[in-house]
Amino acid sequence: MHELDGKVALVTGAGMGLGQACALTMAEQGARVMVADLNDEAGQETVNTIEQRGGTASFVRVDVADATAVETMVKHTVDTYGRLDSAVNNAGIVGDGAPVANESESNWDLVMSINLKGVFLCCKYQVRQMLEQGGGAIVNMSSVMGLNGNAGGVSYAASKHGVIGITKCVALENAQTSIRVNAICPGIMKTPLVDGLISRSGGAFADYAITSTPMARIGEPEEVARTAAWLCSDAASYITGTALPVDGGFNAQ
Repeated sequence: MHELDGKVALVTGAGMGLGQACALTMAEQGARVMVADLNDEAGQETVNTIEQRGGTASFVRVDVADATAVETMVKHTVDTYGRLDSAVNNAGIVGDGAPVANESESNWDLVMSINLKGVFLCCKYQVRQMLEQGGGAIVNMSSVMGLNGNAGGVSYAASKHGVIGITKCVALENAQTSIRVNAICPGIMKTPLVDGLISRSGGAFADYAITSTPMARIGEPEEVARTAAWLCSDAASYITGTALPVDGGFNAQ
């Protein structure tokens, strides 16, 4: 029996990278998946892949920084599948990293609106639905940079620290409501973003990723996705309010 048989899952930023891996894995674990993304083509491609593999999925377009769009996303999920058992709030951006003296307000505002406000809005409307139906599980995607500093990345690191703060607060608010809320803090993973960094650096970023990670390799998106699926399953029934690194040992240093 699959861990998510009969469940309904919502994944934001599911058109590519970690979000796509989460959507595919949760579908493989038996969930009916609402694929949410700002990119219609990428989101539909994820749906097509799930269906080709025998799973069930639908697409909804969402800008997670827009409250009306997020509320509509949750409503569409419930209208389509009847309920919302689990959500992975993955949508996010890195932005244009710069030392704080050169950081632009526009970059700060953009990163915060998607990475931080987006997670706040998703939690707000997901919790409302889960309270009505009597429970659920939420996973917010933070980063190892939500646990550590990152020279030249003040906006990104601050937003990901904030995601952990939201996670802990919402978990405590709902600890007795059968709603569990956790965060995952991925290290350097093999995503299109990282592939681009490796290409632009002539391979130097890959060397950095390997030498800075105790397990000496770049992580696979499926390793994050399996963790998210497990946290959304009944197997993690006594886990809430945690920020779990999936980082090859990076945060242990």
